[in-house]
Amino acid sequence: MKLENIHSVYFIGIGGIGMSALARFFKERNVYVSGYDKTPTPLTDLLIKEGIEIHFEENISRINQEADLVVYTPAIPATHKELVWYQQSNIEVVKRSDVLQSISQYMQAICVAGTHGKTTISTLISHILRHTGYGCNAFLGGISSNYGVNYWSSENKCAVIEADEYDRSFLKLQPSIGVVTAMDADHLDIYGTIEEMERCYLQFITQIKDTLVYKQGLKHSSEFKAPNKVSYSLQNEAATYYGSDIRMHNGSYSFNFNKEEKSIGELTLHVGGMHNVENTIAALAVCDLLKIDFEKVKMAVADFNGVKRRFEYIIKNEKIVYIDDYAHHPEELRMLITSAKTLFKGKKVSVIFQPHLFTRTRDFAEGFAESLDLADEVILLDIYPARELPIEGVSSQIILDRMALNNRHILSKESTLKWVEASQLQILITAGAGDIDTFIDPIKKILSKK
Repeated sequence: MKLENIHSVYFIGIGGIGMSALARFFKERNVYVSGYDKTPTPLTDLLIKEGIEIHFEENISRINQEADLVVYTPAIPATHKELVWYQQSNIEVVKRSDVLQSISQYMQAICVAGTHGKTTISTLISHILRHTGYGCNAFLGGISSNYGVNYWSSENKCAVIEADEYDRSFLKLQPSIGVVTAMDADHLDIYGTIEEMERCYLQFITQIKDTLVYKQGLKHSSEFKAPNKVSYSLQNEAATYYGSDIRMHNGSYSFNFNKEEKSIGELTLHVGGMHNVENTIAALAVCDLLKIDFEKVKMAVADFNGVKRRFEYIIKNEKIVYIDDYAHHPEELRMLITSAKTLFKGKKVSVIFQPHLFTRTRDFAEGFAESLDLADEVILLDIYPARELPIEGVSSQIILDRMALNNRHILSKESTLKWVEASQLQILITAGAGDIDTFIDPIKKILSKK
């Protein structure tokens, strides 16, 4: 696929966070872009405003039959009428990962992989490169709070790409610099076993052309094969890059950034969650490898506002703190709740959690229960099915049954809003990767009235 030869692209599933970034990439290159998605969303509304034609029903008469290229997401069923029509034509049909593969071959690619932290790290790296004037083309899996978008461009042929392990997509990338944050079990509906998933991470690492940046202590690190390797850690001095003298103040952090035994300098991060300090150290390691002036990096980090739905403060005042987060894996939930309890010591932490996928709920019910038990109060919503059909015997009840916490309930969405209205809340967290984000505004209105 030669990007310069493409004049017209059609996207099936254009409203996805990764797909919309690619749609914007082509639109900026003066390529005609159109597409389909199942339902309108704020993101598809924005794409339409930007001049991209989108429709919301499977309809062959509305597709672009003259497209040079068709891009589809793995979430689209194989029986989708538009996808089938294109596959039976002479038009090139590829997955999102194939386009990212071409971009990673065409540019200096910084690819961030891992079961946790990759959206925040890739957004922070992109923000620093933009803020310092280095410049990059950013393809993000979340919306940057600084810029309100998941894609931006630059004349510099550098791309920051979130390397998605779902559907083994990241195995198509050819990074100059590759970051690996974590290899915890996830997407077992795709991989079957944790061993197979780990094997794919090891393969991804072999595709790195220059330097691997990995979290200190990762399993199989002795087997990592890359031309150059450096490690990072929150505070472990055995890592190449690490933090020290971490201080919390009013939801922000100040800390020293160190390389080997030398202090590079002190920074301030205005984003909550101790895990985000560690994510920042990973981003700083990449910037050090790119030889960007530290004083410029320091100013960029201080200006970073985080990522939408990643430890995002919706309300933060003396009476109540309301945090929203995309956490949908037990380890992410554990970090989220632990960070909130550490930042707001002595305050009651209440969590509304929507499990994502029947398979993930089945595979990690025990882990979800253990993480949610760290809260003081938990409301469970029904499972968000996404691409899956129900599995007999799998519901939010299997998490509830494994929890030790007394103050736990399963509620409908309507009852949850009534619960918010009736409760005396101190720290409230909404978490999940489904449609729980549609709760944010209604909850914010209820809490603001209080």
